[in-house]
Amino acid sequence: MTKQVMMSLDEDDGLEEVYTFSDAIEKLSVFKRVEKRPMPWPCTLTIGSSLAIKIVGYKAVCEERPRKSWSVVDAQTHQKDDIKRDVVYCLNDDEETEVQKDDTIQGYRYGSDIIPFSKVDQDQMKYKTDGKSFAVLGFTKQSMISRHQFVGTQVLKVFAPKDDEHAGVALSGLIRALDDLKMVAVVRYVYARNGNPQVGAAFPCIKEKSECLVYVQLPFMEDLRQYSFPSLENNKKYTPSEDQLSAVDSLIDSMMLVEEDEDGETKDLFKVNHIPNPQYQRLFQCLHHRAVNPGAPLPPVDPWLTAALQRPLAVASRCQAPLEAMKKKFPLKEVVKKKELKTSKELFGNGTEEPDAKVDEEDDFNLADITEGSITQVGSVDPARDFRTLIRQKSLPFGEVCQQLTGRIEQLLGNKNMNYYIKCIPCIQTFREQSVQVGNADHYNSYIQSLKTSIPVRGLQEFWDMLVQDALTLINKDEVDGSRFSSHDAKQFLTAEEKKEEVVAAVVDDTGDVDDLLDMM
Repeated sequence: MTKQVMMSLDEDDGLEEVYTFSDAIEKLSVFKRVEKRPMPWPCTLTIGSSLAIKIVGYKAVCEERPRKSWSVVDAQTHQKDDIKRDVVYCLNDDEETEVQKDDTIQGYRYGSDIIPFSKVDQDQMKYKTDGKSFAVLGFTKQSMISRHQFVGTQVLKVFAPKDDEHAGVALSGLIRALDDLKMVAVVRYVYARNGNPQVGAAFPCIKEKSECLVYVQLPFMEDLRQYSFPSLENNKKYTPSEDQLSAVDSLIDSMMLVEEDEDGETKDLFKVNHIPNPQYQRLFQCLHHRAVNPGAPLPPVDPWLTAALQRPLAVASRCQAPLEAMKKKFPLKEVVKKKELKTSKELFGNGTEEPDAKVDEEDDFNLADITEGSITQVGSVDPARDFRTLIRQKSLPFGEVCQQLTGRIEQLLGNKNMNYYIKCIPCIQTFREQSVQVGNADHYNSYIQSLKTSIPVRGLQEFWDMLVQDALTLINKDEVDGSRFSSHDAKQFLTAEEKKEEVVAAVVDDTGDVDDLLDMM
C-alpha cells in the first residue's frame, strides 16, 4: 500500500523510483567511481572541401578500467620511498659487462633478425596527421554496416554547439536526411594531432528532445578474420528435422529476456546497463576490507554480486521443459574409436566369411580428422601435430617428413628466444616418439647428433639444458633394432659435455707443477 501511494505522487512532489529495503541495501553496496563532467571534443565535420559544420563530441559508451595504482612498497614499513629500483643493462657475455642506457637502441624483431631503430627513426616512422578530423568520406546504406563489424572501445555522440545556430540547422538537416534515406556517413576520425586515424560510421539518432550522430569505429583490413567452413545444408546427415527445429524455437522463446507486462508495454528482465562490473566491484570490496581490517583475510564475494550475472528466475523456471525436450530431440552418444586392424586376417579376411554389415559413418566422425585432412606439410603453427598427422596418413616418405620437421625446428631455433625453445621441445619429443613407433632411428639420431655439435657455435646452451632436463637422448638398440647405439651410449650422450668440461677444467687448474719445473730449470 505504501509503495502504491508513493508511486501515485507526481514526479515533482514525490519520488521518481521506489526501492524495497533489500534493494536499497544492494544499491548502497555498489562502489561507484567519482562522477566527472563529460569532456567535450570540439571539431569540424567536413564534407568535401567546401562544406564545414562545427560539432562537439561526447563519449556515450566507454570501457571503464580501474586505475593502475599498484606500487611496490616495503613489506615492513609500507612506504614507497623505502624501495629504490635500479635498471641495469648488461651484455650477454661471461663478465656481464654493464652497458649505459645511452649506448642502447630499440630493435624490432623481424623473423630471426633484429632491425635497429633510433629515436629519430621512431619519430619519423610515426603516422603524422594535421590535427583533429571528422571528415565524411562518403555515404552508404545502414544495411551494409553489420553489427559484428563494430570495433573500438568507445561510442561517440556528435552534437552541434549550443551557441551556434547555423551549425545546429546544418547538422540537423544532415541527420534527418540520413534518417529518411536509411543511410550512414562513413567518416575519418582523428582525436588529436599526430593521433592514429580511424574509419567509422556515423548513424543518425533522433529522439524526442535531441538529435545527434552516433559514431562507431569500423575495422581495417588487418582487423578482419576470414574463415571458410563447409556448408551443412549439402549433407543430409546434418539436416535437422521439423521436430528438432521446433524444439530449438521453443527454447529460444522460453529464454527471451524481454516480455510484455499487463499494460502491453515491453519489460526488460535483464537490464545490462544496471549491472555493475564484477571485477571492478570485487577489487574495491577487497581494498575497502583490507584498509579497514589490515590483518583479517579477504571476505568472500558478496551474494548480490554473484547473483547479478545469473539467469533471471523467471527465465530459469520456464526454460526447464524446453531444455528437456532438447535433450530428447538431440540425443548424445559416446563414440568409441575402433581398434586398429593389425593382422592380415583382420585386414583382408580369410575369403570365406561374408563381408560385415555397412558401418555407420557417423560412428567414425571426428572433427580432428576433417582438419587433419588438409595438412600437406609441416607448418609453423603446430609442427608436432602436423608431423604426427603426416606420419599417420603416410602420404609422404618418412625421411621427407622428418626433413620438414627438422627444418621447422631450425627455423625456430634461429630466433634464439625462450618462447621458441619451448615450442621446439614437443617437436623433438614427437620426432623421437614417432621414430620409435615407425622403427626408424637413423633420421632422429643423425639430427640430434648434429644439433649437439652445433650448440657451442650457435650459442644454444640454454636450449640444450632443456633437452637434458627432458632426457631427449639418442634412440638405443633396445627401443629400435636398427639403432647402432646401446643404452649406455644413450645415457652418456647427454652427460658427455659435462664430463668433458670437468676434464678440461682439471687440466687447466693443474699447472702449478709445470711452472715449478720451469723455475727449477
